[in-house]
Amino acid sequence: MEKEKKEATLGLVLIPILFLIAALFVAIVLLKQTAHIPLILAAAVAAGVAVYLRYPWKEIQEGMVQGINLAMGAILILMVVGTMIGTWISGGVVPAMIFYGLKVLSPGIFLAATMIICSIVSIGTGSSWSTAGTVGVALIGVGQGLGIPVPMVAGAIISGAYFGDKMSPLSDTTNLAPAVAGTDVFTHVRHMIYTVAPAYIIALGMYAYMGSKYSSGVLDTQNIETMLATLKANFNIHPILLLPPVLVIVMVVLRIPPLPALLGGTALGGIFAAAMQSRGFADILSHAHAGFVSQTGSQMVDELLSRGGLMSMMETVALIICALSFGGIMEKTGMLQILAKSLLKRVKRVGTLVTTTVFSCMAMNIIAADQYIAIVVPGRMYKNAYDEKGLKPENLSRVLENSGTLTSPLIPWNSCGAFMAATLGVSPFVYLPYAFLNLLVPLIAIFFGYTGITMTKVDSTKKTEKTA
Repeated sequence: MEKEKKEATLGLVLIPILFLIAALFVAIVLLKQTAHIPLILAAAVAAGVAVYLRYPWKEIQEGMVQGINLAMGAILILMVVGTMIGTWISGGVVPAMIFYGLKVLSPGIFLAATMIICSIVSIGTGSSWSTAGTVGVALIGVGQGLGIPVPMVAGAIISGAYFGDKMSPLSDTTNLAPAVAGTDVFTHVRHMIYTVAPAYIIALGMYAYMGSKYSSGVLDTQNIETMLATLKANFNIHPILLLPPVLVIVMVVLRIPPLPALLGGTALGGIFAAAMQSRGFADILSHAHAGFVSQTGSQMVDELLSRGGLMSMMETVALIICALSFGGIMEKTGMLQILAKSLLKRVKRVGTLVTTTVFSCMAMNIIAADQYIAIVVPGRMYKNAYDEKGLKPENLSRVLENSGTLTSPLIPWNSCGAFMAATLGVSPFVYLPYAFLNLLVPLIAIFFGYTGITMTKVDSTKKTEKTA
């Protein structure tokens, strides 16, 4: 006979969370190691607490598998992006994007232009991941060629990609948040404008200011000319090579699912590698699997183009699996819900409620390592609280996106942060200070919560009719 489960207390819930924080600090900050082993150990501690609460091992393992299953679509996309980057470099697609980018863009406008370009692509595709994996990869290379620090470029890419993602009805999280809160996607997007638009204007101004510092300096044209000459000498550069990223973006805009669209992009890269760069089938397969190894003789170009491939994503895939194993146990055993409930006890004002929601979503991104959990769990927990305050559901959906989605790429072990780090080659800890939009939007949401600006209320007469 199965023993009756014990009810978890806040003290028990905090044991695996505090252990995770301590283990991550020791491993990453003190020992300069990755987050993989601390996450596995934290999952073991969470499982130990679950066993103490009389959860059978079968349920604990189910929780881990369910947690991992949340990210299986993302993991598949991550693997395909790795192969696509490999074939795009082999086929000359990425070198061509960098070549023409260096000719058109100047340092003074580069950061602001990067944010705008990524915003447009992301609005059209509804995917920050597709944006980073296509134009983002090329913009990193262009930025390096122009002498712009890579963390700044990555921050501008993240800001633009997530602006478009959040304002596009094609985005999955833009549809998930209103579904959880109880509103429709178009009401949600309109309400998002109030927090995202000011943050976008401020961020664009900051990128323009930072870029102006580089335009006033002496542009190292020798480096740029060397890169252009090296690219032209080692690749057959032609405008037709820009076709694969355009077609991938068009496919996603036409609502073709990202996985087949990106697989199509991989295949196009292989075709161009054979047709334009005269590469053999074995070389193309090798570049898709293990990545492209550049041997141009130019250290700058070789460092830029030696990347991609399926295997380059495996460390990131392992990180996501480790993180979601921990998050899955915490979700399955109800420990995440208990943590959220305990926070509600101190909520009295609307501003406090919004602040609590923001930090809960951020905490879920850290603990559960998945933006979907960071939207769904706080959304479930705080829905009634928003209703009791007389707030329309679009207020909750906006806050869920403002914090749950926008902070996800800032955490290295979160599925979004891990993807961006693997795709752009920059750790979230490094680009975080420059991801201005992602940092500003949660702060604006909190400000609106305390001031009441744009916090739409339910009509009192309708509320009375509903409760009568």
